[in-house]
Amino acid sequence: MEQPTASPRLTGLLGFNAGYVDTAGFLALHGLFTAHVTGNFVTLAASLIHGANGALAKLCALPVFCVLVMLSRMTRSVSALMAVKIVLLAAAAVLMIAYGPFPDSDADPAFAAGMLMVAAMAVQNAVQRMHLTSAPPSTLMTGTTTQIMLDLADLLRGVDSSARAAARTRLRKMVPAVLVFAAGCTAAALAYVWTGMWCFALPPAVAAMAAMAAESAARGA
Repeated sequence: MEQPTASPRLTGLLGFNAGYVDTAGFLALHGLFTAHVTGNFVTLAASLIHGANGALAKLCALPVFCVLVMLSRMTRSVSALMAVKIVLLAAAAVLMIAYGPFPDSDADPAFAAGMLMVAAMAVQNAVQRMHLTSAPPSTLMTGTTTQIMLDLADLLRGVDSSARAAARTRLRKMVPAVLVFAAGCTAAALAYVWTGMWCFALPPAVAAMAAMAAESAARGA
């Protein structure tokens, strides 16, 4: 597959899935962030102080994430990386549906499922940083939200025409990224309440749609 372009459909699917997987994993695995590792430092500290379960998974999330990013860097094929992500999410879904819910997220199947989801999101992060550099991040909204607020402030206070055009261009990319991530979070929360562990059946399907979108974008590039 040739290099894909950051089409709105592709970036939307990636952002939705990131928000969905992060929220569903957080709810089902007692505070494990699967799409980004920063929050796991906070929840790990809280687990150690309050004695809550899941400390091992939160401790292992960072090294697992790092290893998968490095392995992704060694793989030049975008289609192979997208396929790996689908397999990882599908394997996690099987474990979650077959063995969940989990009173202890450090139990073997829960731990394995959590690390599979962390690995899948590490691959997604790597694909975006390597091959979709023109798109805003799909998994971490802090920097994106900060830039949106800065651009809005610049437009309100009045800047020169070139700066105003640049701000509007960034806003057209970043505002949808935040909205689709939030939509994924909302959908995951509702699906978790309504369907329990079966909510994890959706991410592999969305990942497959993203893979098809990437292939289509590459062919049209």
